[in-house]
Amino acid sequence: MKRRHQWYVVAGFLAVIYVVPVTQSLVEIASGRAPQVFDIFERPPTRPSLRAYEKEIEDRSVFANAVRPWVQYAWFVLLGDAGEKVVLGRDGWLFYRPDLRYLVEAPAPGTLEGGEDPATAIMNFRDQLQARGIHLLVIPAPGKPSLYGGMLTRRLNGSSEVMSPTLDLLMRLKCGGVDTVNLFELFGKTRAGQPYYLARDTHWLANAAEMAAAAVAARILEKGWVAPGPADYGVRSIVVSRRSDIARMTRVPLIEALYPAEEVPSRQVFDKATGARYKDDPASPVLVLGDSFLRMYETDEPTSAGFIAHLARNLRRPVASIVNDGGASTLVRQELVRRPQLLHGKKVVIWEFVERDIRFGTEGWKLTPLPAEQAAITAPSRNP
Repeated sequence: MKRRHQWYVVAGFLAVIYVVPVTQSLVEIASGRAPQVFDIFERPPTRPSLRAYEKEIEDRSVFANAVRPWVQYAWFVLLGDAGEKVVLGRDGWLFYRPDLRYLVEAPAPGTLEGGEDPATAIMNFRDQLQARGIHLLVIPAPGKPSLYGGMLTRRLNGSSEVMSPTLDLLMRLKCGGVDTVNLFELFGKTRAGQPYYLARDTHWLANAAEMAAAAVAARILEKGWVAPGPADYGVRSIVVSRRSDIARMTRVPLIEALYPAEEVPSRQVFDKATGARYKDDPASPVLVLGDSFLRMYETDEPTSAGFIAHLARNLRRPVASIVNDGGASTLVRQELVRRPQLLHGKKVVIWEFVERDIRFGTEGWKLTPLPAEQAAITAPSRNP
């Protein structure tokens, strides 16, 4: 190759390298923002911050946002690849990839990523509550592939269903004296008769939330931790449309459009005396901690039709709650530390978390010391 041609290649290569960041910076300046490239000088050079910076660049890239949807749609059509977070199942079912990763990649107990071992963190929390005279009830929510592996592949049917490592955690907690409700067993008994999870969403159907709430309330009443309250709740049937959160994770409208909303029958809880929808009471002796599984149908449409409302209906008393999407492993406990008044007068804490958070929960499983009991009593009150 002649030297002149070599210079053409070098010039073309440099143009490809620099045209993207230069154009991105010009677009940001034109929109009144400082070029994102300078953000790197405003954060410590740690691995998490650099990864976050890289993700922000990717998300705000003009070129990536223009080209990615078309490339990803082509991969979806030609190769059945719906993106890094989505796995295509059978008969139009969709699965969240971290749910599958948890089942096939989960490390041995005691070596889980993200801080302390979950069983250790749970027992530590139990001990702190127990010292205050508060009972703890732990409820790991099954991920969809743990119950419906057969909708992922025909090789997982009947006796070949996925054996979730969460069952080992439940056994460890039982041996450690922690009270639990086994939803794997609860749903497994009647799974063949009716679906409990949305086909194209990570979450359960309203009937599953209601069934889980009834089982938890029955356990609490059986233990005598609280007595049934005086509230009289009724239910009204409502059908809601639920768009697929998994399809939305593809970030490609053309793919999302291929998966229509699912119609979900639900039962909204209301106070018979006033006709008003169910509402939490921070002063309740029962506190519920959880993640998006508890948000479903509760603060999402139709509201007051999820696990929390039906738990209250079965207990005949309102409850208090702290819900954080993806943060039930540690963030809900940290929120409780910031709102210690919620512990005042409590007799029971119910702690729900989806099983994938045993490994992938936000902030891992940190030991979270609760504030001194006097602080919990005197802290200023605030609605949840």
